[in-house]
Amino acid sequence: MFVFIVCLFVVYRGKFAVVKKCRRKSSGQEYAAKFIRKRKKGKDCRETILAEIRILEMSAEHCRLIDLFEVFETHAEMILVLEYAACNLLEGAPALLTCGFVLQPQNILLTKPVPCSTACNLLEGASALLTCVFVLQPQNILLTKPVPCGDIKLVDFGLARRVNVHEEIREIVGTPDYVAPEVLSFEPLSTATDMWSIGVLAYVMLTGHSPFLGDTKQETFLNISTLAYDFPEELFLDVSADAQDFIKSLLVKEPEDRATAKECLLHPWL
Repeated sequence: MFVFIVCLFVVYRGKFAVVKKCRRKSSGQEYAAKFIRKRKKGKDCRETILAEIRILEMSAEHCRLIDLFEVFETHAEMILVLEYAACNLLEGAPALLTCGFVLQPQNILLTKPVPCSTACNLLEGASALLTCVFVLQPQNILLTKPVPCGDIKLVDFGLARRVNVHEEIREIVGTPDYVAPEVLSFEPLSTATDMWSIGVLAYVMLTGHSPFLGDTKQETFLNISTLAYDFPEELFLDVSADAQDFIKSLLVKEPEDRATAKECLLHPWL
């Protein structure tokens, strides 16, 4: 029963969900409890929440996916009791870039894989389960402990969808500067959609700048649609050719021409 868990404070508050740090009374074990409203804008969203739960359960053995321990339901909410990981890897991006933690793979402890490698690893394993985690975003990459001791975890699969050959998925979801061209053109989405997001993530981690971000959402979308990005010398002076090649292999307009998760894991940069 949820009565045996004490809520301590709010970690994150979104439009339709609140995440609170919690502690089990009997053991002192800390968790993150995600309170999700079952109705959003007058619409019953219980099935969507159950889909997120199924994906978490289906991928339970993956070491880089946040663990789901328990699920509770009230008349208004569903509560997911999850592994606690509250350190956002990119919130301290300037400090991380300064200390070299995310600049190049060789500067990182071998026991702490870079987030790009982690994401590719997850997606390669997920493909066997017919799972696609659409539009990866920095805020969904957390550490279980502060740098450099924490393990990297991918969290929040509210937008995740299962993919199969009998159904096409066409949705506009995600943070504007991380969405792929096919999202904007309302074309079918696939695991390649996630690979685009990893390319954007790599660019941001290496430079602290988004490759497509404009002054307005419309300008950002135009930059994505026209593939308007480059590698300014002032940003990439100390970035290896391998790292730039990794980004180029992913920021490709046609989904079928992008590197796959398996190919990325074999790339020299990772």
